[in-house]
Amino acid sequence: MSAHSTRKPRRRKAAHDRPKKPYPDFPLYAHPLGYWSKKIRGKIINFGRWGRVKDGKLTRVEGDGWKDALEAYKVRADDLHTGRTPRAKEGELTVKELGDRFLTAKNHKLASGELGVRMFEEYRETCQLVADTFGKERLVDDLAADDFERLRADMAERWGPVRLGNAITRVKSVFKYGVDNGLIEKAMRYGSEFRKPGKSVLRRHKAQNGERMLEADALRKLIDAAGVPLKAMVLLGINCGFGNHDVASLPLSALNVERGWIDFPRPKTGIGRRCPLWPETVAALKAALAERPTPRDKAANDLVFVNSRGLPWVRNTDKSRSDTVAVQFAKLLKELKLHKDGLGFYTLRHVFRTVADAARDPVAIDLIMGHADPSMGGHYRERLEDARLVAVAEHVRAWLFGKSDDGKGKSDEAEAEDATPSEPQATGKAQRPRLRLYVEGGAA
Repeated sequence: MSAHSTRKPRRRKAAHDRPKKPYPDFPLYAHPLGYWSKKIRGKIINFGRWGRVKDGKLTRVEGDGWKDALEAYKVRADDLHTGRTPRAKEGELTVKELGDRFLTAKNHKLASGELGVRMFEEYRETCQLVADTFGKERLVDDLAADDFERLRADMAERWGPVRLGNAITRVKSVFKYGVDNGLIEKAMRYGSEFRKPGKSVLRRHKAQNGERMLEADALRKLIDAAGVPLKAMVLLGINCGFGNHDVASLPLSALNVERGWIDFPRPKTGIGRRCPLWPETVAALKAALAERPTPRDKAANDLVFVNSRGLPWVRNTDKSRSDTVAVQFAKLLKELKLHKDGLGFYTLRHVFRTVADAARDPVAIDLIMGHADPSMGGHYRERLEDARLVAVAEHVRAWLFGKSDDGKGKSDEAEAEDATPSEPQATGKAQRPRLRLYVEGGAA
């Protein structure tokens, strides 16, 4: 600082009354936050406490806690210094440690592309729920059937039977990971009550809540009333059976508006999906792209839809999950007085499947929706003609808007060159005239 500077020197915070090392070669140091710590492979690891906060002040514990900290360090030192994850002693595995190990393994699969982001977030939420219910420091060996019965009761109060069943499956997968990897000596005893709801429960629940369906007139009202980006999302929901996360994670690279096609594997499962776009969908997408805000988040750079703050429409963080697609669609339903329990943006996926089934081509419908075909035919089938996909999409469009001869309908006079050979699944001359509907729509 120069002699003429007017800045006042920054005051240093008063150092806590930290203990000194009990002997010169003691491997740990007293961290200002009250821990006995050591920096190992670039990371500070805590092994015990020399002080705890009492009445807002950090107070030293009896004996400074260095003996317990040293013992904890000796147990874990070899693993930590070699970069291995320390193994818990038999009977000492905590709920938090099991969850951390499980999520670390799933994070490796996420990094390698073997697991989707949405599925990872569901696993993370499951681990957080288990830790909140049982307690982070609860020993896994101490868990009994009544604990899992309580967990199920808590989940049943929050969710319907479908989500409850999925949550129970994920909870069991966490503990199965512990057994399979030698962290838990014996298989968990969940008791008789920690089971997924039976099929009769699911049937009664579905009957009680009625069909998750919106009819064509209601959908046309939604499309007409929706704002620019939401209108394109709604049309994608009906046209391609897209859900909330599908539209929110749709990359620009998967969209070809000029030719009117989307090639986009499902984010949750990675199953391939290919969908021909209606002229109405193409027009709405072009309008949304013209008004697309500048992305402010790296995760939004390649997304078709970016919200007004420059962020993805569906976001997952360590603390929360926000779904602006669901919020805006629910708001639109209420404004048009179409809202009822069980209806949401994901209902559009139900609508597509319900209507498309009348086209009587389940293989084409599955490819549009991104559903796996586990049959022997699915194993041998390498491609599907685009004409079959177009036929399904046109059937749903006719149900929604009605057939028209205004130039937006199918053209039997399309020339062969209109079906570009760059489309990998376009094969055969017979399908090309049907493809012109979407080529013309994209160029409109």
